[in-house]
Amino acid sequence: MKIKNILPLLLFLTSFSFFAQNGKIDEKREKIKAFKVSFLTTELELTSTEAEKFWPIYNAYDDKQFDLKHLKMKTYLRKLNDDNINNLSEKDAVTLLSQIESTDKELYVLREKYMASLKKVLSAKKILKLKKSEDDFNRKLLQQYRDKAGKD
Repeated sequence: MKIKNILPLLLFLTSFSFFAQNGKIDEKREKIKAFKVSFLTTELELTSTEAEKFWPIYNAYDDKQFDLKHLKMKTYLRKLNDDNINNLSEKDAVTLLSQIESTDKELYVLREKYMASLKKVLSAKKILKLKKSEDDFNRKLLQQYRDKAGKD
């Protein structure tokens, strides 16, 4: 493994426990995002021209996806705990289901626009590399979370 691949990973692994203990979710999200940027930058080997065009697209997509997945869906999921489901009227259940479906559609449309934008600045090969790198990062993040949870 190349040293340029090891450095961001090492930084990520040693720092995860620090930011996992900090208070605010936004702070944690920003720190994770910074590590993700470092990780993806190393993995994708973007030229300066590619990076200049890629990061604004990626960051806008990432922020909007976060809003849809975590903020909207979190609201829906709170309503879906066992007690609430049993107490929902059929009309309220239909409304909630419709809201969830609408958010799913928004995520799909967002992903389509994102991919179309990426194709204008990156090769198909780099887009596939991006997908793999994101998956690798998420697996490492989840493993760190599991390791930390196992120690507590």
